[in-house]
Amino acid sequence: MNENRKVVLYIAESLDGFIAKEDNDISWLSIVEKSNEDYGYNDFVNTIDTVIMGRKTYEKVLSFGIEFPHKYKKCYVLSRTLEGTNENVQFYDGNINGLIKILKSESGKSIFVDGGAEVIREFRNKNLIDEYIISIIPVLLGKGIRLFKDADMENKLKLIESKVFDSGLVQLRYEKLE
Repeated sequence: MNENRKVVLYIAESLDGFIAKEDNDISWLSIVEKSNEDYGYNDFVNTIDTVIMGRKTYEKVLSFGIEFPHKYKKCYVLSRTLEGTNENVQFYDGNINGLIKILKSESGKSIFVDGGAEVIREFRNKNLIDEYIISIIPVLLGKGIRLFKDADMENKLKLIESKVFDSGLVQLRYEKLE
């Protein structure tokens, strides 16, 4: 097992805990957009070589009409309806524990969990996330899609780092405690 190969959730949420509005709108993320400020995202992306995301997140990324952002990474899309591979991703409907075990047995960089809420709940229920990097956006949405849906398990974390940016964004980094 490659202990240096971590499963990392890197995501943004509203102050009241939502990753999207009820209609999947994420345009509110733009309130913290600033030129020459990526909140550490490019540095983070350099630490990963594998991405795991849910089908809805994948379809949302495709809706942006841009080049697939994980084109040069190994990318798995968890889906019960899509199968096979395309030029950017491999669709996966197997045991998530098994996939993570295989990935961690290989050499490589960290593994990025890129949402959405159902995927995050599944990973949490299996205690598979090693590190959480959560950017809190200074907005209260009131309702929407929660980052952390009800889960069957309690996950204990240790704060590793917190950063405050001029835009009001606060980024928290936690690692799991065994």
